[in-house]
Amino acid sequence: MHARRAQGSECLAPFPVHEGLVETLLAAHAGGASGRDATVAHVLGTCAGYVYSDVHTVATIMARLGLAANGCSRVVQTVDAMFIFSTAYLVQSRCGRVVILCYRGTEPATLGNWIGDADVGSEYIRPGTDPDGALRVHAGFHRNMRATRWEVLNELELALQGRSLANPDVQLAHPMQALYLAGHSLGGAMALLFALSLGDDALECAVSERLRAIYTFGQPLAVGASASASVDRIGHKLFRHLRHADPVPALPPAAWGRLVHCGHEYRFANGEWTQPERVTEQQHGLRGISSALFALFATEKRRASMRYSISEHGPHHYIAALRPGGRVTEFGDHASHDPQIVPDRSP
Repeated sequence: MHARRAQGSECLAPFPVHEGLVETLLAAHAGGASGRDATVAHVLGTCAGYVYSDVHTVATIMARLGLAANGCSRVVQTVDAMFIFSTAYLVQSRCGRVVILCYRGTEPATLGNWIGDADVGSEYIRPGTDPDGALRVHAGFHRNMRATRWEVLNELELALQGRSLANPDVQLAHPMQALYLAGHSLGGAMALLFALSLGDDALECAVSERLRAIYTFGQPLAVGASASASVDRIGHKLFRHLRHADPVPALPPAAWGRLVHCGHEYRFANGEWTQPERVTEQQHGLRGISSALFALFATEKRRASMRYSISEHGPHHYIAALRPGGRVTEFGDHASHDPQIVPDRSP
């Protein structure tokens, strides 16, 4: 489980997508500010989509977005028999002040990944900072987060020491000052569970103190109903994004174990990201899953009338919906490949 490392490059025009991105990430959510930031959402949503690739691709894409010469490391643990398919990427700004921890979600071609998603079970997180005790969580998601947790903490310790994640022998100008967590699908659930798992030893407290926000995209339910102080502490830093016809945020079904969402929910519909009056609730049965899969083969007209479509869960759709107006894409063009998308102008 040794980390693989890469160095992001300098980028020429038409990049970067976002000028002054390090300063934007340092300013966002500083001092307890709780509002969603559209630039942060686009950057983290794009990162969450590309962590399905390799470490060099992630370093390149994040350089194009605005983190030139970033340090990028990947931590992987796979144990087929235990349905563990855990991959975490860490992207560090050239100066060292900003780090993004992004978890890979469910890989469509990996059957064991899907079985792990269905392994709801009952496991518990017992953070030392929580006086209310144990918090019930989704067993499969929790196991995958735990599989790479210590190696991820080792990488974050390097960042706290001001050492490069691309080459730990190199000392950077600054230690980590701002940490962002992100993930798409299962990756979003793992990002949330990692934040909830942070305890009260010196390293974990230092990481927790620098945690600015958690941005997730198409995240399934991961925690049980609770008045836990940990959920309250982390919930105000969590910004969940979902497309209106994406079925995954309503899963797993309640028949497999009762779970709830926390944090701020933002739903994309009619070209805008808005906060709904009621957050997404857990689906009761399996009927919605079968109809969502059927939507893949339905006509465009028929698909538009269906409540759910699994195609809406694709990370590329989230990236397109999050792209701010007037900016090039990560490919360097201005094209939107989803005719229903209106560039994000929400706060």
